[in-house]
This record gives sequence, C-alpha cells and structure tokens, in this order.
Amino acid sequence: MTEAAGLVPKRILVTGGTGLVGRAIEKVVADGEGRPDEEWIFVSSRDADLTNAAETKALFEQHKPTHVIHLAAMVGGLFKNIRYNLDFWRRNIHINDNVLHSAYETGVQKVVSCLSTCIFPDKTTYPIDESMIHSGPPHSSNFGYSYAKRMIDIQNRAYFEQHGCRFTAVIPTNVFGPHDNFNIEDGHVLPGLIHKVYLAKQTGSALTIWGTGKPRRQFIYSLDLARLFLWVLREYDEIEPIILSVGEEEEVSIREAAEAIVEAMDFRGELVFDTTKADGQFKKTASNAKLRHYLPSFQFTPFRQ
Repeated sequence: MTEAAGLVPKRILVTGGTGLVGRAIEKVVADGEGRPDEEWIFVSSRDADLTNAAETKALFEQHKPTHVIHLAAMVGGLFKNIRYNLDFWRRNIHINDNVLHSAYETGVQKVVSCLSTCIFPDKTTYPIDESMIHSGPPHSSNFGYSYAKRMIDIQNRAYFEQHGCRFTAVIPTNVFGPHDNFNIEDGHVLPGLIHKVYLAKQTGSALTIWGTGKPRRQFIYSLDLARLFLWVLREYDEIEPIILSVGEEEEVSIREAAEAIVEAMDFRGELVFDTTKADGQFKKTASNAKLRHYLPSFQFTPFRQ
C-alpha cells in the first residue's frame, strides 16, 4: 500500500525499547505521531543480549531494520556509577560497538544513538554546546559511562568517513516521565525523590535528600524528547550530535526539584539534606541553540506541570 503510494517503507528498530525513552517513543507513535510508511519494532534485553556480537547480529538479521534508534545501555544514578565505573565502560562499549557494526553490516540507512550531558568535560565553560564533548575529562564519578558514550560520537564519524554511514547521536539533558526507574539507590534523581516522598508520607518521617540540594539540572519530559527523536530520525541530516534540551533559563536546583515534588505530592513533613552524601557534578548547563535553530517554535512541557 505504502509502496504503491510512492513511499518507501521504513522498518525502525528501537533498542532499549522498554525503558523510559523507548516507552515514550512508543506512546508518541501510537498516539498519532507515527506515519503510514513506518513500521516500529521495540526490543529489550529479553530479545537479545547486545553485549554479545552474535546475538546482536541475529537480531538485526531477524528484523531487517532500515533505521535504528539506539537507546540500550547500562545506566544508573550517581551512586551506582561511582561503584561500577569499569562495568559501565565495558558493557556500554560492547553494546554500542555491536549495534553500530551490525547496523553497518546489514545496510541500515540511519542510526540515531542516545548520549547524555554527563559525558561533557567536568571543568568547562557554560553553556556547554555540541563542539565541547571531547575537550576535557568527564566528572570522575561516572567516567566509565561517559567515555563509553563519547566513543559513539567517534564511531559515528569513523563509519561516515570510511563507509558513508548516516549514523548520528542526540544528547538529552535529564529525562523524566512515566516508566522511569524509581529505585532510590540506583535510579535517577526525580523518580528517586518521588519514591522518597512516598515513603516519608507512609511512615510520617522527614524527607532526606542526599547531598546539599545545590547542584543544578535541566529536566526534559520524556514525551517531549520522544517527539524530538522522531524529528531527528526523519529530518536531521548531520553526523555531528545535537543537544535536545529545554533552555538554560529552565535549569532548576535539586532543592527546587524536591520542593516541586513535595508540593505536588502534598508532603507536609520536614526536608533534611544529608551533606555527607556526594553531590556529583555541580552543573552541566547545556545550550539548545542548535536545536532552536532547526525548531524555533518547539513547545516544551513546563517542569512543574
């Protein structure tokens, strides 16, 4: 039907398809943003172990994608990263190499991989932009994950130079939304705070925030990010990565984020900051000037909404 109408069908494989961003893309596609010439395939670690080259190749040969959104990764919050830097490096290097090489070997037309603003240099000038990824070491708390993610940008450039592959990457700021990881030890900051507020309400105890509450972050709603992923897949033609973020003026401190959650969940107890716990990177303010150049009128969901 689509070929008769002059449209060449796309088969889009999404790795990490059951995670926070994968679920958001699936919802946005199902809610009307998908196109008739697109077939979407969402896979998770249950479908293949992407650290295994043979399993990854078999997955690609089974689904024969024309396009890939590569979200699969070993991820975790600050304290999990501090404990397992080697594991984060090794697992992510294997996953990324297997996915990109299988994409090359099976003739995939375009790959969009997902990086993170934590990969940027720790000591830098602000705001950070796309040209600064490799201009200094990342923060010591998550260097394994950060260097592994940086290597995707290196591989994208090399696959393009050597083979002409259209492999690119996006760099979102802190993502939040439905289907997040609410684990207090290993999850990200917002779902961890929501879980803590829930428990504090249940037990009638104080709410303890790890760290000083002073670090600042830009938060992007997962469904906004999903819509931007579709735009990148369909329209963005550069190999160089693009930051997907709300503006610099939307940055909030961890304390402000906690206060917003306390208000939304109607928590009336005491707020305590445990300053014996690490803060992690103080800030990683990212510029969305490149995104705004392409999409000046994109509407982000306000953080407190």
